[in-house]
Amino acid sequence: MKHCQRDILMKVTRRFLWAVGVLLLLTACVKEDYYDNSRQGNYEALWKIMNEHYCFFSYKQQELGVDWDEVHARYASQINERMTNAQLFEVLCNMLAELEDGHVNLSAPFDFGRNWSFYEDYPEHYNDSIAKLYLGHNYSIASGLKYVILDDNIGYVRCESFENSIGDGNVSMMLQSLASCNGLIIDVRGNGGGQLTAAQTLASHFTNEKILVGYVSHKTGKGRNDFSSPRKLYLEPASGGVRWQKPVVVLTNRAVYSAANDFVKCMMYCPNVTIMGDRTGGGSGMPFNSELPNGWQVRYSAVVYYDRDMQHTEFGIAPDISLVMSGADIAQKKDTFIEKAREYLSTSQ
Repeated sequence: MKHCQRDILMKVTRRFLWAVGVLLLLTACVKEDYYDNSRQGNYEALWKIMNEHYCFFSYKQQELGVDWDEVHARYASQINERMTNAQLFEVLCNMLAELEDGHVNLSAPFDFGRNWSFYEDYPEHYNDSIAKLYLGHNYSIASGLKYVILDDNIGYVRCESFENSIGDGNVSMMLQSLASCNGLIIDVRGNGGGQLTAAQTLASHFTNEKILVGYVSHKTGKGRNDFSSPRKLYLEPASGGVRWQKPVVVLTNRAVYSAANDFVKCMMYCPNVTIMGDRTGGGSGMPFNSELPNGWQVRYSAVVYYDRDMQHTEFGIAPDISLVMSGADIAQKKDTFIEKAREYLSTSQ
C-alpha cells in the first residue's frame, strides 16, 4: 500500500513539474508584439521595428519633413494579401527610402533594398584609372593602405576601405617610409566605411594630444526620443610608433560614408589637416539588424554620433576647400583633386 501511494505521488509530482516546465517554456517563447507571416503582418512588423529602434526620426522630420505616422498610413493602403513577394518587397523598400539613409536596408533572398542617393545623385569626382596612374606599379601596401612618394616629394596614400583591420604598426611603418616627404595626401574618395576602430587607428597618428571629436547617444527605450545623455568621444593619440607632424590633405567625395565619414570627422580636428574635395556622404548612425516574420533582414541606424559641436553628420561633412573634377584635367589624365592637394601642400611648407 505504501509503495502504491509513493508511486502515485511520484507520478503526480512528475506531471506537475512537466506542466510547470511547459508553462515556463511557453512564457519564454511569447513575444511582446507578434505579427504573423502575412503581407500585412510583415508590413506592420517592419514599421514597428523602425518606429521603436531607428534613431534619426526627429532629425529626418526636421531636414526632410518625414512624418513616420503619415508614412505608415500612406504605405499601408498599398498592402494586400494578393501581392507577390517582389511587390511586397518594393513597397517596403519605398517606405524605408523615405528616410534617405544609406544604413537602412532590406535584404531578401532575391534582392537588396537600399537608398544610396547620398552618392548616386552627385558627381563622382573620382576616376579610378587616372588615380592609379599616381600610384604606379611599385606602390607599397600596409593592411590595405596603398602609398607612394610622388615626384614632388609629396606622399600619396590611397585608403579605399576600412573593412580590414589597421594596426598601429601598419600606420607607423607607412609613415616612417614617407617621413622624408614635405606633406601627405590621404585619399578616401569612394571609401564606404567598415570598422570604426580601423578609421580611428589611422586618425590617431595625426595628433599629439587627446582631442574631443564628438558625442554618442544610445536608444534607451521604444519611444522615438528615448535616448541616453550624449557621451563625449575622444581621439587618443597613438600610444606608440610614428605620429605625423607635417601638413596633411584629406581628399573626399560623396561616396565617403559611415566609418570613413567618422575618419574625416576625426581628422578635421587634428592639427595641420585640411579637408579638400566634395562633401562626404555621411552615415553617422551605427547600424543594427532585425528580422521580419518572413525571414527578411532589415538594417537600420540605431546609435547617433555627433561632431564636437553636437551637430549631426548624418548628411555629410563639408570640406575646408571645395573642389570639382575638371574635364580638361581628365582629358589629360590628371586628377584635379590630387593636383590641387599637391599645389596646396607645396605652399604650406
